[in-house]
Amino acid sequence: MPGTLFIVATPIGNLKDVTFRAIEILKSVDLIACEDTRHTKKLLAHYGVNTPTTSYFEHNKVKKGEYLVRLLKEGRQIALVSDSGTPGISDPGYNIINLAIKNEIPVTVIPGPCAFVSALVASGLPTDSFVFHGFLSNKKAKRRRQLKGLEHEKRTIIFYESPHRILKTLTDILDILGDREIVIARELTKVFEETVRSSVSVVLEHFIKHPPRGEFILLIRGSPPC
Repeated sequence: MPGTLFIVATPIGNLKDVTFRAIEILKSVDLIACEDTRHTKKLLAHYGVNTPTTSYFEHNKVKKGEYLVRLLKEGRQIALVSDSGTPGISDPGYNIINLAIKNEIPVTVIPGPCAFVSALVASGLPTDSFVFHGFLSNKKAKRRRQLKGLEHEKRTIIFYESPHRILKTLTDILDILGDREIVIARELTKVFEETVRSSVSVVLEHFIKHPPRGEFILLIRGSPPC
C-alpha cells in the first residue's frame, strides 16, 4: 500500500497558531518536505518534533517531487509544509500534490492558517465572492496586463506582494484600476502586524513615507456595477 501525502498548514507568524493534529502528524510521519528546512526546524524544535526533513522548493520541485513520490509508493508517510500557511497556495506544493494524485497516492489536508483568508475576513471588503490572484508578475508589462484583465472584475481582488515591489504594484493599480478602496495587511499574527484601509493613492503615499517591510496581502474592492 502507498503512503499518504499529508498537506499540513503551519503558522503564518505566531507559533501558537498550529493545531494539535498538525503536530501529531508531523511527529508521526517518516519525512517532512519543507519549502525551507531552516525555517521549518524552528517550528519543529519549538514543539519537540524530531522527524527528518528534506527540502522541496521552486527550483528542485521536479526532481525532488519524483523522489518523494517514489518514497510514497514504497509506503512512506510524508508531510508537506510551506514556510507559512497552507501548502499549495502560491507555492510549489501544487506540483507534488498534483503528482501524487496522478500516481493514485492518497492526499489528506490538515487544515490551518492561510494568510489571504485571515486578511480577507478582517478587511471589511465583501467576502461572499472574491478572486485570489496570488503574486503578480515581477515584469512591469506583464503585471500591467494582468491588472488590465481585472479592470472589470466585480469580486474582491486579492494579491500577495513582496516589500521591494509593493510601491511599483500600487502605482500600477492606481493607474489601471483607479483610486478605489484597498486594504493592505502585512506581518499578520506577528508583533508588527499592520492593516491599512483607505484608497489606493492614500495607501501608496503611506508606504512611500513608511518604507515597506514584510510580506503583503493586497485586497481591492471590485469594480462597481455598471
